[in-house]
Amino acid sequence: MKRFKMKKLAAIDIGSNAVRLLIANSYIEDNNPTYKKISLIRLPIRLGNDVFSKGKISQKKIEILIEAVKTFRSIMKIHKVSKYIAVATSAMRSAKNATKIVDKIYKETNLKVHVISGDLEAAYILQLFENNLNIKNENYLFIDVGGGSTEVNLLINGKIIASESFKVGTVRLMSSSDKTVLKNLSHWIITKTKKINNIIVIATGGNANKILKILDKSPYTLIEYSSLLDLYKKVKRYTINERIIKLKLNPDRADVIEPALEIYTNALKFSNSNKFMVPRIGLADALIMSLNKDFEKVNSLD
Repeated sequence: MKRFKMKKLAAIDIGSNAVRLLIANSYIEDNNPTYKKISLIRLPIRLGNDVFSKGKISQKKIEILIEAVKTFRSIMKIHKVSKYIAVATSAMRSAKNATKIVDKIYKETNLKVHVISGDLEAAYILQLFENNLNIKNENYLFIDVGGGSTEVNLLINGKIIASESFKVGTVRLMSSSDKTVLKNLSHWIITKTKKINNIIVIATGGNANKILKILDKSPYTLIEYSSLLDLYKKVKRYTINERIIKLKLNPDRADVIEPALEIYTNALKFSNSNKFMVPRIGLADALIMSLNKDFEKVNSLD
């Protein structure tokens, strides 16, 4: 009998709205690497508020971020994590002081953080879908909405037709009245999908997961455009307090869910799709998968 091998892996996702730590047990099933989540911690630090209004992350937010990473490292050691990967996305990509922050994190925690490009972020998400869906015979528009950026991948019969990263996200939209990039995203979708029928829009990100919960749907359930649009209209009518009470949202989710719904409903509208799906997986899951496949440089927890 072959010896069963299992290891603990960790992924840190430093986003514009929140910072996440995902810890998972990784093992081989039917010759394929797979994993089971055992811990997910989310801290709503919202680095994007500083970056999208001032161009850099404030000293106060830097201190909070470092304390969060120190805490993550302690939790990883308690879990006896063998490998980890830590990435930062849109807010850090846009921050003028990103390099200094990454250096300071390493100096104080000994954890290496990679500031990844929008294209690499989209590639991570796409790799995750390839491991969770049969994408050979369907047309998919994958859309991952974060606090500072939105990554899109268009797949037709299992082949990548187009891929792009846009500087439009929930926190960024709240920080600016300029909707130019949002219009550019909508135009991209119209242009790339105008000759394609029966597209399924697949959404990822914290807001997508929350939408699934509000609608009381299971992961991978096909949701009609009208249902999503009705929710968007309801959310727009509610005050922040009403969203917290009636929709049972945390304060840091109650404000960003409206711009997220705007992006998702636009994606359906402009791709002429009536099918919306949330697999309830995201960048942190993709990072865990990457540790098994050496998709990006990984690190040992000393």
